[in-house]
Amino acid sequence: MIEVEAKVRKWGRSFGVVIPKEKIKEEGIKENQTVTLLIGKRTNVLKETFGTLKFKKSTDEMMQEIDKELWGEY
Repeated sequence: MIEVEAKVRKWGRSFGVVIPKEKIKEEGIKENQTVTLLIGKRTNVLKETFGTLKFKKSTDEMMQEIDKELWGEY
């Protein structure tokens, strides 16, 4: 199994994707052969991961705690 990034293109009243020739050779895909596609819309992975985190403390409070751990009370 390989992963291919492709743009969706309109063909008549349908949509399709083009599989690059080198990937066709790599997988040994032949004309009229049935293949399975896993489809996923490209998204911003960083935003999905970090954008959903909720902190109980403000950034300033966290920075003060870090400073205390690194430098002690001053």
